[in-house]
Amino acid sequence: MVSMKKTLYSLMLNDEVVREIDRLAHRTGSNRSALINQILAEYVNYTTPERRINDVLSAIDALMQPSRELVPFFAPNSLSMSLKSSLEYKYRPTVKYEVELYRGLEESIGQISVVFRTQSMALIQAMTEFFRLWKRIEDTHLKPLTGAKIDYALYDGKFVRSISAPDRECTTDELAAALSEYIKLFDKLMKAYLAGRLDDHDVEAAYFSQMRNSDVHI
Repeated sequence: MVSMKKTLYSLMLNDEVVREIDRLAHRTGSNRSALINQILAEYVNYTTPERRINDVLSAIDALMQPSRELVPFFAPNSLSMSLKSSLEYKYRPTVKYEVELYRGLEESIGQISVVFRTQSMALIQAMTEFFRLWKRIEDTHLKPLTGAKIDYALYDGKFVRSISAPDRECTTDELAAALSEYIKLFDKLMKAYLAGRLDDHDVEAAYFSQMRNSDVHI
């Protein structure tokens, strides 16, 4: 994502034009300044950070639509989206993945949060073990490959992992595909681990196999 400095400018605009801009901004969940900025950027063929984020998240939404395991929720012109999944566990507790992307150009371009709500101490313990396993696997296999600094945090009911900048130049669609595949892999392996179908070594092997076959690493 590219950081873009913003400066206050005074413009003389027709009142009727401003009213139509405000109506359109309201319908699209934006505001006057952001919409005018986007219109001018499109006119001069410049992709703003907000537009690129919207395009990436829109592409993830489209890629996830056919999935039966993950249900995406995305509002256009926002900087984040969520995906809902159900665990293979009694009472079918749900897990929500939240994807947030940042406007600025940093080592981290965003974060993925795994949000879960359950009263089962056994499930909480098993999920905590999986999250710690996931970090160990990425420390072993991903960090030496990309050299990127990835931050992890585990709170009460939430696991957060930063999204490092891709390890090569990639298009919007390639970044969206990399994020989609990452979430699908995490979801699939976590469900199988919690259901007892995979152990630590199985999860690590599956992760390593996909990492070797991935064109973009985040």
